[in-house]
Amino acid sequence: MASPKRTILITGCSDGGLGAGLALAFHKAGSWRVFASARNLSKLKEVTSAGIETLQLDTLSDESIAAAVATVSSLTGGVLDVLLNNAGTGYSMPVLDLDVEKGKKLFDLNVWSVITVTRAFLPLLFKSTHSFGGLIANNTSISSIPGGGLPFQTTYSASKAAATQFTEGLRLELEPFGIKVVNMLTGSVKSGFYDNAGFEKIPENSLYQFAADAIEPPMNGSRHAVDAEDRDAWAAGVVASLGKKNPSYWLYSGKFSSLVRFASLLPTGTFDFMMKPMVGLDVLEKRLKEHGGAKAVIGKRD
Repeated sequence: MASPKRTILITGCSDGGLGAGLALAFHKAGSWRVFASARNLSKLKEVTSAGIETLQLDTLSDESIAAAVATVSSLTGGVLDVLLNNAGTGYSMPVLDLDVEKGKKLFDLNVWSVITVTRAFLPLLFKSTHSFGGLIANNTSISSIPGGGLPFQTTYSASKAAATQFTEGLRLELEPFGIKVVNMLTGSVKSGFYDNAGFEKIPENSLYQFAADAIEPPMNGSRHAVDAEDRDAWAAGVVASLGKKNPSYWLYSGKFSSLVRFASLLPTGTFDFMMKPMVGLDVLEKRLKEHGGAKAVIGKRD
């Protein structure tokens, strides 16, 4: 007799995103009953066409979260085996120029919604009857650890660092109750992430306007399509890892994840020589020198 399928709810499964890739990969594995969710049901065409069950879930709405819990509970008899918190977005801008209100909204989605969704589904996870027990996986980022964050994307990195620390705390706090918690430290993977985040322009009065033409493209993901790992291959690897009885506490995956893991063990600044050309800081430094240095340029602004 075949074993019953493990149930998994994935947030943020809009078309073209990492969540959709994960939902498709878990569904393809055959041993999972997948619930793919998104704020907008019209953006779930990818997973719907594959025959995956879908539900509306706005992770920033208490009412929507409660409704999603009720829906999953009614479909599974009040049980959920795995919750994969994937919903999130990005925001790129120099720290000195960032819109604080945008930053706060980013933290609401990338950090606080992870906690509210987890707390809401926890009663269902406690009731998991699978031999592997209940599991929470939070898709954070390699940018959340030392050596992984990129200049001009610091707000995003900071939000993911906060999510990483909450994940680590949850891991220890929920372990006595039989719930496993995994931090997914995801590297560069091809998706619509930067398209969804929107193209940001450096303000005209910014210190970095001097090299905006070199900084803005990588800040908005120009290298992403070239340097990123294939989404479906990445998702298949995640399914294999999370499908184990005792998955690693920290799951490194995606392009550059191994490099960042290594860099996090070295003195801060070791790989600055590699980082600067990737984000346009080398161009900024060169132009500052050509105009008499940083003090001269700043002096002209006064």
